[in-house]
Amino acid sequence: HKEDNGDIYARGSQDMKCVGIQYMEAIKKLKSEKKTFIRTIHLSYNPEEELSGVLGMKKFVHMPEFKNLNVGYALDEGYANPTEKFNLFYGERMVWRFFVRCSGQPGHGSQFLPNTAGEKLRKVINSFLTFRAEEENKLKENPDLKLGDVTTLNLTLLQGGVQFNVVPAELSVGFDVRVAITEDLVELENKFKRFCAEAGEGVTLDFVLKYQNAGKTCVEDGQCHWWDAFAKACADENVCLEKSVFPAATDSKYLRMKGIPALGFSPMNHTPILLHDHNEYLNESIFLRGIDIYCTIISALANVAETNIYVD
Repeated sequence: HKEDNGDIYARGSQDMKCVGIQYMEAIKKLKSEKKTFIRTIHLSYNPEEELSGVLGMKKFVHMPEFKNLNVGYALDEGYANPTEKFNLFYGERMVWRFFVRCSGQPGHGSQFLPNTAGEKLRKVINSFLTFRAEEENKLKENPDLKLGDVTTLNLTLLQGGVQFNVVPAELSVGFDVRVAITEDLVELENKFKRFCAEAGEGVTLDFVLKYQNAGKTCVEDGQCHWWDAFAKACADENVCLEKSVFPAATDSKYLRMKGIPALGFSPMNHTPILLHDHNEYLNESIFLRGIDIYCTIISALANVAETNIYVD
């Protein structure tokens, strides 16, 4: 649905139907202008990104078809910025998901049983949510930090119990953690394991998902031909960039793990962040300007002469 002021309401209008269409429209425009470049431009549309890309990009980057593309540089998604500026992401936090399972003495609900799973679970939750509060305070107390600069942790799952009058032998809690790229991963994991040990015997931490640091893409002027080309194209379009670490997860990590530099960029300024939200929309003028911005950026990147070395 489009309002009279040009606001287009649609699921995916910000994430990521907009960018997918803008890519195609930009290529269509460049082809109609009979532009030629020294590099090949590939558009990639992959499934499963919302589920961590396990069946999509994660598999694709290990296939011979991907290697044969000889990818030198990549663009992926960003998100909206309500100000005049445009968000630019050069890295992303690592996703950790795990269960902490607490086993203890089962029995009848009328008793004061010792060493119960519930008591251990309370200690586990208190420790992890204290860590959460500490990270939140870092963000609140330092105006120079953004969400992607700290580690977020959220309790997202609780499992266990049979019926009201039975004390269960096991209770589990699931946490979703987005680890800042500045964290010492070994130290952080040891801290989480210590939380479990402090809760008592029979408390284990089992990872469901555990990504390692994929690194970050150079965004320093004069340090990389790719970045210089991207930055100049943005300047030519009067695009003022706000650089940061992406706070959530994208398919860019799989490219960076392969040694391929990737940037997260969606040309949406003057737009409230509404991805996955009610009344998600993108204004028509912002959308159309994004096509022109991509034409300039894609043209610049496709003419970078720097030789690509594929990292296997």
